[in-house]
Amino acid sequence: MPLEVASEGKPPAPAHPEPAPPWKRLDQQIDWYDRRSTAAKRWYYRLKISQIVIAAAIPVSAAADAPSLVAAVFGSTIVVLEGIQQLCQFHANWTTYRSTCEALKHEKYLYAAHAGPYAEAPDPDARLAERVEGLVSQEHAAWTSTQQDAGRDAGRSSG
Repeated sequence: MPLEVASEGKPPAPAHPEPAPPWKRLDQQIDWYDRRSTAAKRWYYRLKISQIVIAAAIPVSAAADAPSLVAAVFGSTIVVLEGIQQLCQFHANWTTYRSTCEALKHEKYLYAAHAGPYAEAPDPDARLAERVEGLVSQEHAAWTSTQQDAGRDAGRSSG
């Protein structure tokens, strides 16, 4: 890490001080939720666009007098794609992860501006750590609930 030149007998200070652990954790969480939200959105769009295209191909194949097996394969493919979407919960994960990411960004800006809950906080770093962990815990609880609901729904449909 580069050091600045000492002045007036003071020890040299780091040119870029290491960020406080809560700030570092906040940046890591924003990055994680942003990447996961983007990935879930892409998968959701891929599955839904595929379903739309395949569904549109069913009447075309029927009108073109294609063998009935073609329409059956298209129809079953749509069911499989929807099953994958329901099992993986790409839409729910996309929206939940994006919401958490934006809430974390909101905390970052309030903290950086010494505004909101950080304006009068005796220890802004501790307040940031509490609020970041609260948001992450809240999202994790929602994710767990969504996964349990998806598992119950899958169990009902197969039972």
